Amino acid sequence: MSETLLSSLQRGSHQAMEEIYQIYWEGIFDAALRKTGDEALAQDITQEIFISLWENHKTINLSGSLGAYLHGAVKYKVINYFRSGSLKEQHQPALTALMDEQHSAAADDKLLLKELHLEVDAAIALLPEKMQQVFSMSRKQEKSIKEIASELDISVQTVKNQISAALKLLKKSLSYILLIATLIGLT
Repeated sequence: MSETLLSSLQRGSHQAMEEIYQIYWEGIFDAALRKTGDEALAQDITQEIFISLWENHKTINLSGSLGAYLHGAVKYKVINYFRSGSLKEQHQPALTALMDEQHSAAADDKLLLKELHLEVDAAIALLPEKMQQVFSMSRKQEKSIKEIASELDISVQTVKNQISAALKLLKKSLSYILLIATLIGLT
């Protein structure tokens, strides 16, 4: 059957080309899809193979079956496509847009984080002076409770109480920030 179709195709029969397309299209598409993993690319490669078959119908000379020839064409079209860099060129706009989006989101996150730090610093500034000092030494200077107690000449328990009270006040005054951060995904 394929010999008759091929012979008709070589004579320029549109009907033979149509029949070949109907018989082999799905198998060629599936082979291209397996090799590329991209449906649109597989469709393009499949179409290019059949266009090439029609454009070269007069000079085509097969030693094997038409099916084997078409499947071999898939292999070579896929290799040529990846070699040519067309994949990179085709997807470059999408990749650029994605990268721009990520950079923009990162810049927005940095700005938001800076604003959050300012809010936290403002809330710390509202704490009583001694509590503010103990909290800053603990969190910003990363000093131990014993170091703070020694430097300020107060008991370890007083330092613990001051830090605990500061955290409760800050949690209460900054609860809206925690909600916002949670809603936008910063936590």
